[in-house]
Amino acid sequence: MSDSELFRRTAELAAEYRRTLESRPQRPEQTYAAAARAWQAPTPEAGADDTSVIDELVRLAGPGLHASTGPRFHGWVIGASHPVGVAADWLTSAWGQNAGNHIASPAAAAAEAVAEKWLLDILRLPASASVGFVTGATVANFVGLAAARGEVLRRVGWDVERQGLFGAPLVNLLIGEEAHATVFSALQFLGFGHDRPVKIAVDSQGAIRPEALERSLAQCTGPTIVITQAGQINSGAFDPHAVLVPLAHAKGAWVHVDGAFGLWARASTPQAPLAEGVELADSWATDGHKWLQTPYDCGYAIVRNSEAHRRAMVIAASYLPSVGEGERDPTHFVPELSRRARGFATWAMLRHLGRAGIAEMVDRHCRAARLIAERVAAEPGIAVLNEVVLNQAILRFGDDDERTLATIARLQTDGVAYAGGAKWRGRWVMRISVSGWPTTLQDAARTADAIVAAWRASK
Repeated sequence: MSDSELFRRTAELAAEYRRTLESRPQRPEQTYAAAARAWQAPTPEAGADDTSVIDELVRLAGPGLHASTGPRFHGWVIGASHPVGVAADWLTSAWGQNAGNHIASPAAAAAEAVAEKWLLDILRLPASASVGFVTGATVANFVGLAAARGEVLRRVGWDVERQGLFGAPLVNLLIGEEAHATVFSALQFLGFGHDRPVKIAVDSQGAIRPEALERSLAQCTGPTIVITQAGQINSGAFDPHAVLVPLAHAKGAWVHVDGAFGLWARASTPQAPLAEGVELADSWATDGHKWLQTPYDCGYAIVRNSEAHRRAMVIAASYLPSVGEGERDPTHFVPELSRRARGFATWAMLRHLGRAGIAEMVDRHCRAARLIAERVAAEPGIAVLNEVVLNQAILRFGDDDERTLATIARLQTDGVAYAGGAKWRGRWVMRISVSGWPTTLQDAARTADAIVAAWRASK
């Protein structure tokens, strides 16, 4: 089969998968154990022809695929890989570009440079900030905090990029007690330790209490980093940045914002007040494969001080090209030298949706989350535990762990919609995330009906 025929065949298989999502269960049809058995095979001693390889891949993978690109998938904050982003990503694979620097792929570097400006404009962040195109919010948090580490230590005369942390001045780390696990992992990777940060008390929705941060800041001397959150992973709550950031800056602290999905609220006029003051921070992390709907993997590390960003990430070697005056070198802002050209899919999605399209999608998802919460709350025995301010809803059934878990299991088995469980304040809850581009208000209504039906069936 020629390359053209193989690509055409693969496109047809992909399109067929997408066409069937609406009618199939919004969950995998296989468990991991069953999938592992199906995939088990001896090491190939001889190759197979291209068509049979692709057909076998589809046959093996199909039953174990989640419907995460479907209209009623609410298990995690996962974007649904918009067809325009997927098409751009296919071209990215076909072009085979290494986006490591601007000489290796001028087109990839130029796409990133333009997408950087568009991202900063749509998110209403400083136009002079720099953006690193990384795998996702986990690495974006790592990059932003690496820049923070270098800058706060540089201010007290320590070059951590050259000297490391051995013998370095102590850095104070302050973080909300319900921050996302990946931020603690980023601190671990940076040598700060997973458990060392001081955890700041939060309110009933998981947002940092300003008075608690103020008390902790008063006890800090020396380099300090404050880590805040735009969109708590369960409740969707935002830390009060308009109050917190000035408090932190008054102590000379660097403020880093984990905004994996919540930062996109700034693209929406109705939701933007939630993120008031976020623009005052020093660095931000967010995902493209969440609310921008790019394919996996894609995230953005955004740093106000581009020189601090560059110092933390730059990779230099004699064989690498030098950067001309005014040129942006992509490798100066990420921890990878060789990497996928994520700027192409980002550019495509920004160009396709535009400011208005992103705002409409964010608003629709937030309305859908509220619709689900309002409908299920009308059913006796179902409680909504959070203020549904964004795209997240937390549900409790019969105020009982066993019945809540039973309802989650029944919903997943029925397959009309998919949601998962989480522990919130020591109690099991059903966690609803609305973040896929195909989800309409009609889909939200079907999800609400499916949840109520699962609750009634599990009694």
